[in-house]
Amino acid sequence: FLSVTEELVRRRAEHNNCEIFSLEEISLHQHEIEKLEYLDKWCRDLKILYLQNNLIPKIENVGKLKKLEYLNVALNNIERIENLEGCEELKKLDLTANFIGELSSIEALKYNIHLKELFLVGNPCTEFEGYRQFVVATLHQLKCLDSKEIERSERIQALQNYPEVKQKIREQEQAYLLKRAREKEEAQRRMQERKDKKQKQMESKLGFDSSDSLQNKENHQAEGDREQETWRTVEDDEEDRRFWEEPTPYTPESRLETHRYIEEKRRAKDNIRESKKREKPLQTLVTAEGKVLNVNVPKLHFSLKDDEENNQIILDLAVYRHLDTSLLDVDVQPTYIRVLVKGKPFQLVLPEEVKPDSSSAKRSQTTGHLVVSMPKVCKII
Repeated sequence: FLSVTEELVRRRAEHNNCEIFSLEEISLHQHEIEKLEYLDKWCRDLKILYLQNNLIPKIENVGKLKKLEYLNVALNNIERIENLEGCEELKKLDLTANFIGELSSIEALKYNIHLKELFLVGNPCTEFEGYRQFVVATLHQLKCLDSKEIERSERIQALQNYPEVKQKIREQEQAYLLKRAREKEEAQRRMQERKDKKQKQMESKLGFDSSDSLQNKENHQAEGDREQETWRTVEDDEEDRRFWEEPTPYTPESRLETHRYIEEKRRAKDNIRESKKREKPLQTLVTAEGKVLNVNVPKLHFSLKDDEENNQIILDLAVYRHLDTSLLDVDVQPTYIRVLVKGKPFQLVLPEEVKPDSSSAKRSQTTGHLVVSMPKVCKII
């Protein structure tokens, strides 16, 4: 799983000169974080913490943030409210679109005496009959719930009906928790099915490979690679279709499964891309017989001028104006010149022998082109 790292925190603390100990506000949204930790040790002065749209299943390791005033953990996988008692200055808590069904867990917020705003919209508990009344009656310090101000008359009525509402909430909560237990079992079963299927596919592939003779592999490797790639694409498309079309309840498990599926596909594509890069044949610059070839892999315009007046050959290579000079590598040899442009070779056989040690290279001030001056070995008679 992905956790909060010091590198990530420093990167997101650019507005504070990358210093984290004195940080008062940080945004760690959309970083696929699956565990909340370390912030209470590294950033004790935090007042505002944005953690929305991650995969956090539990509120934890924030209890020592005594100065924290606003915590946003919307769009995560949180199922109950807990571990916030130590956030003494907490004024605003956003839990929008999580999976809180254990509504009675809001009682833990009684200790946050400065809490004025609470957002629970989009959680299963908001569907409970008496939801708003229960929250209003439980948290006396609250001024606003789900963007709606709590009127004095509303609180009086909620307190009057509290015993009855509390009983209803408990019953609905128990029913929800039983449903969640079934959902967890189903998610576990689906995960095991996928794992077993993948294992069978791997075993089947290994069996196919081992039954193939070495000679057969060598004779048909290129054709086999093409067929395998086509087969893999068809199989991936079929797997994608099955995954996205299968009806699945929206739960913390399905949200995590979807994220991991997408991540797995992304990694597989990256691996294929990397393997293709490695498979690319190296550009031949010199033949086995020692003949130097003319090569222009970066596909740049160039001109080669014979400057007879100064007894030198001048190469003007039209590299991109804004290309960093550190990405150019010039190598002048007596009979040819080689320039690596971002690792791509440009090589040209010279019409006459030149002096590599006396040669010079510079960038044109007007065009940005690379200009290489190469004095000839033969002097003008």
